[in-house]
Amino acid sequence: MGESVQILPYGSWPSPIDAALAAAHDGRPEFVDFVGDEVWWTEPRPAEGGRRALVRRRTDGTQESVLSGQWNVRSRVIEYGGRPWTGVVREGAPLVVFVNFADQRLYRYEPGGEPQPLTPVSPVGGGLRWADPQLRPELGEVWCVLEEFTGDGATDVRRVPAAVPLDGSAAEDRSAVRELTGERHRFVTGPRLSPDGQRAAWLAWDHPRMPWDGTELVLAQVGADGRLGAPRTVAGGPEESIAQVEWAADGSLLYASDRSGWWNLYRDGEPVGGPDGPDGPGSRALCPREEEFGGPLWKLGQRWFAPLDSGLIAVVHGRGATALGILDPETGELVDAAGPWTEFEPTLAAHGERVVAVGASPRSAYEVVELNTRTGRARVIGAAHDDPVDPAYYPEPQIRTFTGPDGREIHAHIYPPHNPGCVAPGGELPPYVVWAHGGPTSRAPLVLDLEIAYFTSRGIGVAEVNYGGSTGHGRDYRNRLREQWGVVDVEDCAAVALALAEEGTADRARLAVRGGSAGGWTAAASLTATDVYACGTIIYPILDLATWASGETHDFESRYLETLVGPLAEVPARYAERSPTQHADRITVPFLLLQGLDDVICPPVQCERFLARLNGLRVPHAYLAFEGEGHGFRRADTMIRALEAELSLYAQVFGLEPAGIPTLELTPETAQ
Repeated sequence: MGESVQILPYGSWPSPIDAALAAAHDGRPEFVDFVGDEVWWTEPRPAEGGRRALVRRRTDGTQESVLSGQWNVRSRVIEYGGRPWTGVVREGAPLVVFVNFADQRLYRYEPGGEPQPLTPVSPVGGGLRWADPQLRPELGEVWCVLEEFTGDGATDVRRVPAAVPLDGSAAEDRSAVRELTGERHRFVTGPRLSPDGQRAAWLAWDHPRMPWDGTELVLAQVGADGRLGAPRTVAGGPEESIAQVEWAADGSLLYASDRSGWWNLYRDGEPVGGPDGPDGPGSRALCPREEEFGGPLWKLGQRWFAPLDSGLIAVVHGRGATALGILDPETGELVDAAGPWTEFEPTLAAHGERVVAVGASPRSAYEVVELNTRTGRARVIGAAHDDPVDPAYYPEPQIRTFTGPDGREIHAHIYPPHNPGCVAPGGELPPYVVWAHGGPTSRAPLVLDLEIAYFTSRGIGVAEVNYGGSTGHGRDYRNRLREQWGVVDVEDCAAVALALAEEGTADRARLAVRGGSAGGWTAAASLTATDVYACGTIIYPILDLATWASGETHDFESRYLETLVGPLAEVPARYAERSPTQHADRITVPFLLLQGLDDVICPPVQCERFLARLNGLRVPHAYLAFEGEGHGFRRADTMIRALEAELSLYAQVFGLEPAGIPTLELTPETAQ
């Protein structure tokens, strides 16, 4: 026998995973790419005000953060941002262009020097913003997406592909920025240039569509002077989402489209003598499968595939989870990289025979992975996972499918309480917290998350529900939420919670719900529309649909509710009926509300209006608002306070006794 096991009630198990540890390991590397033979990426620094650092891995394996602490490499285009940097080797040294978060200017950086601004500051509204850059040193330019505010309103904005001079001549002069096209569409991605430099391709879409509803693939000829000819749409439409476009080395066009009901890869402009496909002249599905080779484009420049010089294509693909594979477009053969990773992010780059990606698993956090396509060997080269505690304390998740209303399938990840040193007394059932992910057009990946381990190692179970509307399971599953937000998501979370109680996995009297952003909406709606939960944690939520859709959010999502709920002008009663703010009087259980005061996506006024409606109702609650935090907490001290407050709520409601946790003051006080 090993060390003695203690018998302690659920929720009181001692754990080495404290809130500070969870906060220190929050976030992931992003936007990997090659600069010559070197690999660079951005990664979070929670202890440095939550900034994102630009990291360089030299060919000898040494790593360094290339910019000092005042630089935060992050774009605010469409508020969720996008690829914020690019680099090439010029005259034997790196030349890098990046976006700085504080002023949203583009900067040019060469190691050994100081960053030099390339773009001006605009006093109008949200100013000038840039994303998804590609260097064109032969033209002396960097091509990217320009987002320009034309007034003070959140939707007073235009977006165009633009060229910024590398010599700094536009640093104080907006007129020196060359717009590559007129303002044809509300949203665009950065242009991709064909190998011969004669054609540019990008994606575009317009309100009220979101990019996972419908986008267009746009092509234009590029003149010798770098000017674009008339753009034309060659694929896509209102009900076809193209998530990414790239050029293959042979000059054919590759893109990920969900025209079949799943994001699959297609090739247009077959090499001479190539076959015509069923999708039209010169258009061919490369590996038709009922799985995803693309995803929801929340950030401009996300990449699910990367063409290699050899003609092979590196792909991030899967159904409900993602693998890194190499696709031979001629045969359709797809070989996945061997390794412990079970989930890959939509960030990929290829150089010669090398591919870099970002992968994770239930036992390891996100790390930078390099795959040698010749040998098939994959290895960690950056942000390597290092167990901060004995991995025996990590949760052991189960992939489950539950049955919801009308017999529909609901996908979920169940994380039972788990601690190597503790068991609960016989007959006691554990409390469970249902986690509703944000988006809502997104999903919860099955990866090591120390926030989940924070609860499971103390004896509190977690159920992550990929409710109807989530990605990873095809367009039909995604479309379940069309005009059903606040119904299907709430029903699916409740169905999982009640099934866990009914099968004897969870304590029916000790169920909670929590979520952030769109998940905060689902959590709040669950408390106003069901009696399933004993309490809830609501994090930077949407709470009042009509006001959020009428000017309280940013441009990118300002018409999202037309597909999620319906057009406001046509169904105003539906907006009122589903909004937690309109039904605050229905909340009878304690809750915790967490909000960043700088949030422009789900602004604090949503929380304040909701709390005002509660006035006079004796529902125990707490509201914690954090200065300097936006949509998604990034600072370690914020994350610690939020996590400990959440645990304290559950302790008070469920009758738990976790050690060393500050007591959250609920108003009015709960009767113990």
